[in-house]
Amino acid sequence: MFNKSLPPLAERLRPSTLEEVVGQQHLVGEKGVLRTILRSGSIPSMIFWGPPGVGKTTLANIIANEARKPFHLLSAINAGVKDVREVIEKAKASPRSILFIDEIHRFNKSQQDALLGAVEKGIITLIGATTENPSFEVNSALLSRCQVYILKPLSEDDLLKLVHHALAHDEQLKKKKVIVQEHAALFQLSGGDARKVLNLLELIADSDESNEIVVTDELAMSVAQKKIAIYDKSGEQHYDIISAFIKSLRGSDPNAAIYYLARMVEGGEDVKFIARRMLILASEDIGNANPTALVIANSTFQAVDVIGYPEAQLILAQCAIYLACSPKSNASLIAIADAIRKVNETGDLPVPLSVRNTPTKLMKDLGYGKGYQYAHSFENNFANMEFLPEEIKGTKFFEPGNNPREEELRKYLRNLWKEKYGY
Repeated sequence: MFNKSLPPLAERLRPSTLEEVVGQQHLVGEKGVLRTILRSGSIPSMIFWGPPGVGKTTLANIIANEARKPFHLLSAINAGVKDVREVIEKAKASPRSILFIDEIHRFNKSQQDALLGAVEKGIITLIGATTENPSFEVNSALLSRCQVYILKPLSEDDLLKLVHHALAHDEQLKKKKVIVQEHAALFQLSGGDARKVLNLLELIADSDESNEIVVTDELAMSVAQKKIAIYDKSGEQHYDIISAFIKSLRGSDPNAAIYYLARMVEGGEDVKFIARRMLILASEDIGNANPTALVIANSTFQAVDVIGYPEAQLILAQCAIYLACSPKSNASLIAIADAIRKVNETGDLPVPLSVRNTPTKLMKDLGYGKGYQYAHSFENNFANMEFLPEEIKGTKFFEPGNNPREEELRKYLRNLWKEKYGY
C-alpha cells in the first residue's frame, strides 16, 4: 500500500514551469499568450475559464513563481469579503501582488465589488479560475478589467503523456511495476481532467497488493465504480447530462428532460447553472413561438437563486416541462446571426439621415432627422419609410418560423411591408 500521508498523485506531479505543462499550447506554447506575457514582465489581471483539472490553478502558480510576485490564494467556496480585504491590506505593502481566487464564479456581487478598487489601482493582480462562463458570473466592471483565457479539456494524447510521465517519475508509483495495457476506460472516466486520470491511476495501482499491476479497461471500470460517484458535476458527465437535458427540451420531450433534470438534482448540480441554461434555451429555441417561455425561464432563474434545494427542484421541473411542451422557433437566433454576418461584410454603413439622433441645432441644420415620419401620426401607427442604410435597403434578416404565433407575425409584417421584405 502507498504512503497515505503523501499528497495525491496529481498534487505531487503538479508542474512548476510552463515547459512542464501538458496541453493548453495556445497559452503556454512558444508563441502562447502566457509565455509572451511573462517575457514582457507585465502581468495583467486575468480569468481562466475551463473545465476542472485542465491547469487553471497550476498556471496561476507558475505565473506567480516566474514573475517573482507575492502570491495569495483564496477559494470562493469559503472566503468572504473580510478575507478579500485582509489580502488587499497585505498586498498594499507589495504592490502588484497576485491574488488567485479559485471558483470566482461563486463570489457574490459584494465580494466581487470588494476586489474592484484594488484591481483598478494596481494593488493586486487578480487571477480568477472558473468552470462557468464569466460573462454570466463575473460582474461587468470587474470582467472589463481582466483578460479572459479559455482552457480546453486535455486530449487523449495529453492524458497519455501524463500517465507515462507519472509512471516514470513518481517515486510511489515506481515502487510497483504498473503496465498500462489498455487505456480507453481510463481516459473515458477522466473526461479530459488531468487530476482525475492521475488520481484514478493511483487508485488502480493501490487497489492491488501485488508488485505488478496490468491496467485494463475492465480493471479501471471496476475501481472507478467503487470510488467515483455516478454523477460528477465537475467532470465529463456534467457536460454530457446538461447536453442531453437541453436537447430533450429542444426536442419537445418532457419525459427525457425530467429524467436528466433528476440526474442533475440528485447529483447536487448548481440550481443557477440549470436555470441559466433553460433561460438561454427559452430565447434560442422557443423565441417568439411562445414569448412567455422567456418570462417563465427568467422567473425560474430568480426564484431558484432565492430558494435553493430541495424546493428548487419543483420550480426547475415546472419550467422544464413548460419549455419542453412549448412550440419551437430559432428564428431570432438566425436573424441576429445573419445581421452580424452582414455587419461584418459591409462595415460601418452610414445611418440614413432621417433616423439619426438630433440633439443639437447644428445637427438639424445638417439634415439629421429630416424626413423622419413619426409612426403614431399615421394610420395603423405605421409609416412606410426606409430605416436601413441605402446599401442594404430591403434586406430581410427575420424570417418568422412555422408556428401559429409567428404565422401571425408573418401576416402582420406582410400587410405592412407588402413585398418589400418578401413576407
